[in-house]
Amino acid sequence: MITVGLAGKPNAGKSTFFSAATRDDAEVGNYPFTTIDANRGMAAVRTECPCEELDERCGNCRDGRRYVPVELVDVAGLVPDAHKGRGLGNQFLDELRQADVILHVVDASGGTDEEGEPVEVGTHDPREDVEFLKDELEMWIAGVLTDNLNGLVRRSKTPDFDVEEALGDVLTGVGASSADVRRALRHVDLPPVGDWNESHAEELAGEIRALSKPILPVANKVDVAPDEYVEALVDNGAVPTSAESELALRRADEADVIDYAPGDASFEITGDVSDEQRAGLERVRGVVEEFGGTGVQEALDTAVYDLLNRITAYPVENENRWTDGSGNVLPDAFLLREGATPRDLAYAIHSDIGDDYHHAVDGRKKQRISDETELEEGAVVKIVTA
Repeated sequence: MITVGLAGKPNAGKSTFFSAATRDDAEVGNYPFTTIDANRGMAAVRTECPCEELDERCGNCRDGRRYVPVELVDVAGLVPDAHKGRGLGNQFLDELRQADVILHVVDASGGTDEEGEPVEVGTHDPREDVEFLKDELEMWIAGVLTDNLNGLVRRSKTPDFDVEEALGDVLTGVGASSADVRRALRHVDLPPVGDWNESHAEELAGEIRALSKPILPVANKVDVAPDEYVEALVDNGAVPTSAESELALRRADEADVIDYAPGDASFEITGDVSDEQRAGLERVRGVVEEFGGTGVQEALDTAVYDLLNRITAYPVENENRWTDGSGNVLPDAFLLREGATPRDLAYAIHSDIGDDYHHAVDGRKKQRISDETELEEGAVVKIVTA
């Protein structure tokens, strides 16, 4: 399963984002290191469900909106020099090691300083925080490489030395795969390992971080942020977000007060509400209308579908009715890498099914498809085993 990390300095709103995205309660407080042990929960990415093409709904989506589970990890707040162990730096970085992609939650309101301490809204420029996380991660990886540089140089003098294998051994601890190492080495022009120094380690670390830990900035608290800050962050690739608004909408929907699905750009008040509740919901409506949603679902979707280049595929046993062996319509959805083949889907279901894979049938065309076919978003596939 894909793991999405939530990172950023204290008091940026990570725990509120986590609570909104997972509907698991996380401690929220206006002081540094509210989160000490990582909060883990299940969130979801949103896509269009293929059952809209059928006469029968699948029962696993909400009016055609399909939510595919991902793990969300909210780690301890980041402070300057975390890579040196400051604050909860070592714990923070170890927990992020497991993340496939990172949402960097930035306080767009400028209401927290570089340490995460509360200040008057607008007095800290959040643009200064955007590069912060990337720099800390890259310095952490560079430190690991530098600490192991002498050993790498010694190994490079042996006849059977393989630089990819050696770096893979060193970088396992930062969550980089052998594929990440291989691609990083292709992207940088480095001398032989015996000639490496700290600057070479830092150059390689930047590539490793970009490949193994892509980062999406999330401009949180846009509902109270100065327009110039929001515009600057969005221009820098950030998703404008109000985690507080999303949390309020999900709670109201669960209470049957409104009709709202995560990621919608509007909602309808359907239940009895007090004047105070209505006023609060109308304030949230203003945020939703201005930004096209609260941004929480958009951030998750962008991280997984765009940064990680994932597609959604649906395995079935009956290619005509799109059901499993018990008659359930489109019961399962898998997130696969872009370019994945039917055999990749078989292995995603279970290693035994992958080992016994024989061929696949396209659920739309009702035809056998090549083993090299690259599946597309929303693919419905029957896997046939030997």
